[in-house]
Amino acid sequence: MANIKSAKKRILVTKTKTERNKAIKSKVKTEIKKVRAAVEAKDVEAATNALKSATIEIDKATTKGVYHKNNAARKVSRLTKAVNSINQ
Repeated sequence: MANIKSAKKRILVTKTKTERNKAIKSKVKTEIKKVRAAVEAKDVEAATNALKSATIEIDKATTKGVYHKNNAARKVSRLTKAVNSINQ
């Protein structure tokens, strides 16, 4: 355990940020799972709606610094590609 006051504070701040980031990542993963489930079910309407909400959550996570912008772009691209594959 840290003895210095600033180190103790950093531990608390890190714990708080870690919990926040976990919650945001969990929300994103849930949205991604919804898109994948709709794609597997070949439900075009549900997939497009799920893609829209997943994209919003991924963008929010990127804005908050949880994901790098390239990582977010890759996730959105892969999901969009999966949704477009059932349209054909």
